[in-house]
Amino acid sequence: MSHHDDHGVPEQTKPMRVEAWLFSAGVAFFVPVGIIYGFASKWEPVGVVGFFLLGGMFALAGGYMWLTARRIDPRPEDNPTADIEDRAGEVGVFSPHSWWPLVLGIAATLAFTGVAVGWWMTGLGIALGLVGLVGQLFEFSRGQHAH
Repeated sequence: MSHHDDHGVPEQTKPMRVEAWLFSAGVAFFVPVGIIYGFASKWEPVGVVGFFLLGGMFALAGGYMWLTARRIDPRPEDNPTADIEDRAGEVGVFSPHSWWPLVLGIAATLAFTGVAVGWWMTGLGIALGLVGLVGQLFEFSRGQHAH
């Protein structure tokens, strides 16, 4: 059911309403499930904490969506009668190719493997991660794609 104003034109919904409700539903699901799981498992700590942390993560994301929705103008995807071409235009600036995400992935692999193998490997992963992070951040400051 769509709402119309006095002139018969469909009314736009508030921005990011769907996203905010979606993440808020995660809180409404995981917190009660965590309580039910707690009673059913006699408060087994790992599962209960996991469910409550999931609820907290959804609360952070949902809260961010609600706050952002109050500050931005309606987007074309918030208008139920919008056309696809209403969203046309520049989306952002993206690197055509970059090796830095691979470096960051290897660094994360080393850091997390170090927990099982040895802390020295975690140190190597953190050091490589810092190099990869600096490389990714300054990728557009030098070289072919500098601007």
